[in-house]
Amino acid sequence: MILAIDQGTTGTTCLVFDAEMELLGRAYSEFEQHFPQPGWVEHDAAEIWSVTRAVALEALEAAGVAPGGLAAVGISNQRETVCVWDPATGEPLHRALVWQDRRTAERCDELRSEGIEPLVRERTGLVLDPYFSATKIEWLLANVDGLAERVAAGTAVFGTVDSWLAFKLTGEHVTDASNAARTLCYDLHERGWSEELCELLGVPIAALPEVRPSIGGFGKLIDDALPGYGGTPLAGIAGDQQAALYGQAAFQPGEGKNTYGTGSFVLVNAGTEPPQPPPGLLSTVAWGIGDKIVYAIEAAIFVTGAGVQWLRDGLGIIDEAAETEGLAASLTDNQGVYFVPALTGLGSPYWDPYARGTIVGLTRGSGRAEIARATLEAIAYQSVDAVRAIEAAGGRPITSLKADGGATTNGWLMQFQADVLGVPVIVPETSETTALGAAMMAGVGAALFTESDAATLWRERERYEPQMAVGERDRLLDEWHRAVGRSRDWAGA
Repeated sequence: MILAIDQGTTGTTCLVFDAEMELLGRAYSEFEQHFPQPGWVEHDAAEIWSVTRAVALEALEAAGVAPGGLAAVGISNQRETVCVWDPATGEPLHRALVWQDRRTAERCDELRSEGIEPLVRERTGLVLDPYFSATKIEWLLANVDGLAERVAAGTAVFGTVDSWLAFKLTGEHVTDASNAARTLCYDLHERGWSEELCELLGVPIAALPEVRPSIGGFGKLIDDALPGYGGTPLAGIAGDQQAALYGQAAFQPGEGKNTYGTGSFVLVNAGTEPPQPPPGLLSTVAWGIGDKIVYAIEAAIFVTGAGVQWLRDGLGIIDEAAETEGLAASLTDNQGVYFVPALTGLGSPYWDPYARGTIVGLTRGSGRAEIARATLEAIAYQSVDAVRAIEAAGGRPITSLKADGGATTNGWLMQFQADVLGVPVIVPETSETTALGAAMMAGVGAALFTESDAATLWRERERYEPQMAVGERDRLLDEWHRAVGRSRDWAGA
């Protein structure tokens, strides 16, 4: 049996698979989101661990896994979020700064004005944006009393969420290459932490975790982490989007996927040589196995599912996400209403931290259905922008889109995505592909099966063919881009 821990932005899901990737048990729990100031997003790392631990034990019980019956554990995680803790006590020293957090936008502007972005771009494949980890670490050092002194004394360490969970599970301060590559401190070419970048960005390299291949050994579970399962190897770790790419069996260059979660992320396998980062896109590590690293081209969309969550928690116009499908389908068209969900700025291909959420086209007759439909349409439009940017960079069209994540259960959205993209959207049998990828990596890392075996485990569930006329598709996208223009640089004006 393999336990996959999928630690996401709004909750933790744990799934238990057998060696044929058949799902045996599942559990999920949300945790609290903290917004202390506009643009700030924080998590309680201790709560993340307690929720993860409880959910893992619940999933193992649901699957009927007896003590000693667990062969491997894999982790997928929200990526750029930064945790800081005392390695002696295992206690967090500040709330985690979430990838959505924009508090370092001005600092990124300062660094950009100093002319270092070309170096950052060339070494890391990323852009200078508060999305990534380095400026969050710098902020913590500058604003948490005594933290810099603790780091110097070795009584405080940093890590992304995978590193935090690995520490709580095994006691080791480790990460994998796919998560390290999201920090702005990892050199894609040298395949390790960059002393030069760490110095430029104010990150103490000694406080960072050891980088290991995504597939392999990260230590063994300590006895009290998951009681009854001590000694089980933690054999796979990858950032959630890289894990989803693996779970979609995108093992060959040119194969890709879109994951619909809190945000949406389009990744395409770029082979074993670090690609030049295309305009508006990112180059990153997909995964590492042994001495081999596989790279990816990525488009990062910050708010998709989080927009639906905002309708529920912020506006209170729905009680659950599933309601949006019926509301959208109740209208014959969008009534001219567009929602640009730049609630934490815009990611690919715009990279505008000063963009803000914008709803245009409202009339006296607009209501819940129009806003709900606009929110779903925005998910699809942003994905089209991402795919088109990747197509332009690669010089070849994408002929189909593998889709995964919670939103794939929304048939209306998947059909609309196929319509405005103009190619089939394919949903796998296991829509929770992020957890599936973590499980597959752990299985390969624990030598339960090979990567070639893993390629045979992907199975198609549903295919959505485009039905919309080209003229209508172009009109909708033109109007969407008009709306995006209204949201750009709003907070920076």
